[in-house]
Amino acid sequence: MSERVQTVLDKIRPSLQADGGDVELVEVTDDGVVKVRLQGACKGCPMSQMTLKNGIERLVLKELPEIKSVEAV
Repeated sequence: MSERVQTVLDKIRPSLQADGGDVELVEVTDDGVVKVRLQGACKGCPMSQMTLKNGIERLVLKELPEIKSVEAV
């Protein structure tokens, strides 16, 4: 499952990097929660929660319906 999540994250990574940020996959739990760490400019950005929920989580849930949520750690 981690490989599949990483593939989806790789699709959104260029958009994050264009703004000076990035995302790192930390863990995929047994109950379908993806844990990521925002990096670079995304780490301290006031809009990071919106990026996480409206960008990263939306794409992951669309492509991997078995995932329940995406959380920042």
